[in-house]
This record gives sequence, structure tokens and C-alpha cells, in this order.
Amino acid sequence: MSQPHYIAPKATIDSTHRMKAHPNSSAVPLPVDALPIPAVLVPWLLPFREFFSTSVWDRVQVLVAGAILAPGKRTVSSVLRIMGMDGISNFTGYHQVLNRARWSPRKIGHRLLRLILDRLVPDGPVVIGIDDTIERRWGPKIAARGIYRDPVRSSKEHFVKTSGLRWLCLMVLTPVPWAARTMALPFLTVLAPSKRYHTDRGHRHKRLTDWARQSILCVCRWLPGRRIIVVGDSAFAALDLLAAVRSRVTMVSRLRLDANLYAPPPERKPGKRGRKPIKGARLPKLKGRLADATTAWRTVSVTNWYGNRTQVLDIASDTAVWYHSGAAVPIRWVLVRDPAGDLGPQAFFCTDIAADPIDILGWFVRRWQVEVTFQDCRAHLGVETQRQWSDRAILRTTPILLGMYSLTTLWATALFDADSRPKGASWYSKTSLTFSDAIATVRHTLWLSEYFAVSDQGANPQKFTRDLTERMADALCYAA
Repeated sequence: MSQPHYIAPKATIDSTHRMKAHPNSSAVPLPVDALPIPAVLVPWLLPFREFFSTSVWDRVQVLVAGAILAPGKRTVSSVLRIMGMDGISNFTGYHQVLNRARWSPRKIGHRLLRLILDRLVPDGPVVIGIDDTIERRWGPKIAARGIYRDPVRSSKEHFVKTSGLRWLCLMVLTPVPWAARTMALPFLTVLAPSKRYHTDRGHRHKRLTDWARQSILCVCRWLPGRRIIVVGDSAFAALDLLAAVRSRVTMVSRLRLDANLYAPPPERKPGKRGRKPIKGARLPKLKGRLADATTAWRTVSVTNWYGNRTQVLDIASDTAVWYHSGAAVPIRWVLVRDPAGDLGPQAFFCTDIAADPIDILGWFVRRWQVEVTFQDCRAHLGVETQRQWSDRAILRTTPILLGMYSLTTLWATALFDADSRPKGASWYSKTSLTFSDAIATVRHTLWLSEYFAVSDQGANPQKFTRDLTERMADALCYAA
């Protein structure tokens, strides 16, 4: 990368990645073996080098750089175009990185998780958010798609269905220094095919909770010795899931106000025969405790509530056994009501019966950042704009785009300093940095790296003012 580079219009790259002039062009070709890879990107991606062969690795770096820099759609074509490689003849080799090359997204996810923890959560409990999202996709060649409720466009009064792919995503919920808030950083994304997909192939359908159980246990194997707290919405408040993972992780989620709660099982009398009881006497339902005058309420202030504000709440908490259809799980439940009456009553639970109720609420409030991450990935990383039809390419592309959200956050953490401020204007300002500032900073660094600071050989150099250069860079950085 230290040797001088020259840009030739209508350039192409042959099968050995050697830049050569287009047959109809008289421009001077680029030097041999020159790929448009920003020098700063090479050490950033070095932790993932061992998972790819040499030829695939060169193309991976090009695809990653282009996926960050490209505005709009994140197709392979748009990536090659933003990297100045729209005239190459071996463009299929870049498609084959996704649909044919041998590499494991699961191993990439494991390494990404390690990077996140080493830099942001070196010790203490690891709080992981788990949620599913629908990638809206159409087309007969997308075999795993199904018809689902669209959570973005639907409401309590309005039900909207959409065709797409359901993804289960696990994210580390951790404070990020430059963001001054908790962020959800994806590291493992799994496709949960539709029931029709499994029926057509004669397979047993795996529910979303089945995929969640396998993914959670996989993370437990990756992080031996660390306390893991998994936070999910009511879709993951399933007794079969809780029973399968509660010995390995702490689960936190919503609890129905009409859930069947029982006292702990009584001690077995010495010499008594028969099966050991799994539950005791039935306890009042939580919706009954709301109107019960004997319920012991206490007023607490919960920091970092939705909107990064402090919320005053009345809470009541106790332990119980949640039982249904033969499955029983000991839990600590937390009943919440708003003294001001602005929020409706809610209930939460934790499988660690010794957990503090304030901690339980704090863990669950972090879960909202998962929705923010999904929205940012659609807005800034082009999720739902890719157009792969190959089953393997589909399995790889969306998890990689979501993983790039975490990588961009980590790279921006190293680029931001104490004087970094969010981009604003005289008519608009924000108090803290967001992901749009993070990806803009990373793009700015890539655009102004040594590779892109080039000039044509023999051409009359035209000087640009620093102000104009910065304006052009900002326009590119904030294009999407």
C-alpha cells in the first residue's frame, strides 16, 4: 500500500486480481496486484483472517469496505461499483464469497462476541438481548420465506402481514462510551424458516423457541465461567425454553398477569413414597394482587428508563413456581404500576430467584435497544435491500450485515475521542453521538485513507481546498 497508485478509467481486474486497462481505453493501468482495499481496514479485519482462504480473504476485504461505503442497496453490484470495480471481468468471484466459498458464519459470530466482550465487557455478567425480526423479501426462489405479522407496520388495532424471512438475533446489551447509553451489538443471527419450508421437505418444524434454546446453549459453550443474562420479550416466556436453559443462564422477560403461580413444593416427609411434588399450593394471580389492599408496594426510582429518563414506579415482588402443562420453573416475579397512572400495570420475571427487582427492571429496559439496532441496520447498512436468491447466500448475507453494525461500533470507539461531537446544524442539534455518527466517522476514515488519496499519472493536478474536501467527504459519509 506504500507504493503510488494510479486510477485508470474503465479499468478491469482479471482472475488474479491484476488491474488492467479496458480494451477500449487508452488509460494507464493500475500497478499489478492492486486491490482497492483501504489500508486502515486491514488491521481492523485481521481477527477474522484465519477463517478464510487467501483468495477469498482478498475479496472479503473488498466486500466489507464496499458494504460500509455504499449508500442505498447492499448488493454485490453496488459494493463493486462504490469500490471502482464496476468494470471487472471476474465479478462472479465476489458473488461466490457468499454462495459458494467455504467459511462458517458461526465461527465469525464467536470471534465477534469475543471482540465485543474484550473491548466493552471484560468482566462481570454478560447481558444478551434475544429477539426476532422479519426481513421483508418476496420471490419464489426464496425457499425459507413465510407469511408473518409485520411488527413494524402493525399495531394493537391494525394487523399487517408480510412476506419475508424470520431471523433470530442475539445481541450484547452493553453501554458504549461514545454513545452515553446502552447499545445492542449483534453477534449471532440464525434463520428460522417457515413451517411451510419444513413441511415441503418432510422435516419436523422447529419453532422460534427451539432455535432460541439452541442459540442460547451455543453461547453458553462459548462463554464458560461467565454469568449470562438473557433478556427477551414475551415470545420467549415459554416454560419449555426456560426449563431447558435456566441451569445455564438467567432468563428475564415479561410475565402474563394471569399466569399460574404456585408456592414452592413442600418438603417430602421421611419415608413417604411416590413422586416428589414439583409445586405447592396455588397462589393468587398477579392481576388479583393489583386490587388487593394487602399487597406490599414500595416506590422506587428506575434510572435509564425508556428515553434515558428516570421513572418512579411502585413495585411488588416475590418468588413463586410458574407451572403449566407439567412444566414448572421457579421464578422471581416483579409487579409494576405507575403512581401517576400514565403506564399500565406490567409484570416481569427472572429465573434467578435471588435477583434484585431493580436489577430485573434494569435488565429488561435494556432490551428496547434491540429494536433500535434493527432500525439502524435497515437505515444505514441496507438490511432488506440485498437480493441474493441462493440459499447459502441468504443464510450468510443478513447475519454479516448485522454483524457489521457491531464492528462499526467497535471501530468508531477507537476513532472517537473526548472532543467528538455529534453532527448538527444551526436548526438542529443532538446531545449525544448515535450510530449514524459512528458509521459516518468510519466512512470518513476509509475515504481519506492513503489508498484513496491518489492522482492520475501525468495529469495536471487540480488542488482542492480543505473545506471542499471535507464537504465532499461528509456528503458521502451521510449518504445513507
